Amino acid sequence: MEAALPAHRAAPRAGVIELVIPERPAALELDGFTVGRVLPYVRRRMVGPFIFLDHMGPAELVPGNGLDVRPHPHIGLATVTYLFDGEIVHRDSLGYVQPIRPGEINWMTAGRGIAHSERTSPELRASGSTLHGIQIWVALPNAAEEVEPSFDHYAADVLPETRVDGVNIRMLAGSGYGLVSPVRTFSPLVYAQLTFDADGVVPLPEEHPELALFLVDERRMLVLGDRDGEELRMTAGTRALLIGGSPVGPRHIWWNFVSSSKERIEQAKRDWRESRFAKIPGDDVEFVPLPQRS
Repeated sequence: MEAALPAHRAAPRAGVIELVIPERPAALELDGFTVGRVLPYVRRRMVGPFIFLDHMGPAELVPGNGLDVRPHPHIGLATVTYLFDGEIVHRDSLGYVQPIRPGEINWMTAGRGIAHSERTSPELRASGSTLHGIQIWVALPNAAEEVEPSFDHYAADVLPETRVDGVNIRMLAGSGYGLVSPVRTFSPLVYAQLTFDADGVVPLPEEHPELALFLVDERRMLVLGDRDGEELRMTAGTRALLIGGSPVGPRHIWWNFVSSSKERIEQAKRDWRESRFAKIPGDDVEFVPLPQRS
């Protein structure tokens, strides 16, 4: 397992790694760039409440091209978007229109149901742009699966940071390392960016029973096993995202729907097929049709 890791960039201590998940091409039709999928994986569907991780880009979008994720639905989860470079305009059926830029967090709670779209602004489409980012889905706990949908945006300067022996730690959501993000969550979790300016050792937060580290530039995830007080060692230049938390229980995932109940997913399929989700103001002409299979 260790032989598969890029030793020139990342060297986690032996015994910490339970599974290495490679990034694979996602079956998405997007102009000008590729999307890599990390979660769910055949040997590991979830890490704590995290059930989905897509890696967008990095990409150079030539003038005339842009991101066009047409209106589509979600239930039972929260989508969390975080960019390293570029800009995306979020619109949803609650009426929110919010550009997201590097370092910011867009947290959309689908709950009982929401529709949204993600596009490049007309200005950036005309001029050309870059795009690099991450979208994750967090499965909501049973008590919150059917909450009212909501949307929250957090500016980059409200997310807390600390440094530990040459490692910059930025708490995007949840808690760890003595930091607490202001992002509203529904279960105990950690979502943090770790940037290694020098060779560094970072103690893993003990309060979260499940953890994984996504190595952004290496395009692979390390699922961490029994840590037993061991430390995570990385070399200078490594950029990583730490995810994890407490499990929320088994979940069914079909297309954009997540639920503890198969019957609830079947209802969501019918609702989207029969146009019962609310429309998105200003983006209600196109939509992604329900797939025949997922």
